[in-house]
Amino acid sequence: MAAKITVNPNGPFKVEGEFEVFDAQGKQFHLGGKSVVFLCRCGQSSKMPFCDGTHKSCGFVSPSDAGDVMQA
Repeated sequence: MAAKITVNPNGPFKVEGEFEVFDAQGKQFHLGGKSVVFLCRCGQSSKMPFCDGTHKSCGFVSPSDAGDVMQA
């Protein structure tokens, strides 16, 4: 299955399917065979870039309704 990314309201990105995650230097995160991960959107996780649930206590709020991608 191709990667599917779900934007959770006031929470993380849920990534599922076939995907790989790399840092800015190109080093791959080893996911231990997981086909689902949650990526932090609040910027407060102690496990960046992965979610540790901190968004629940830090007051992170962000809409998640789908819309058209705006062009610059």
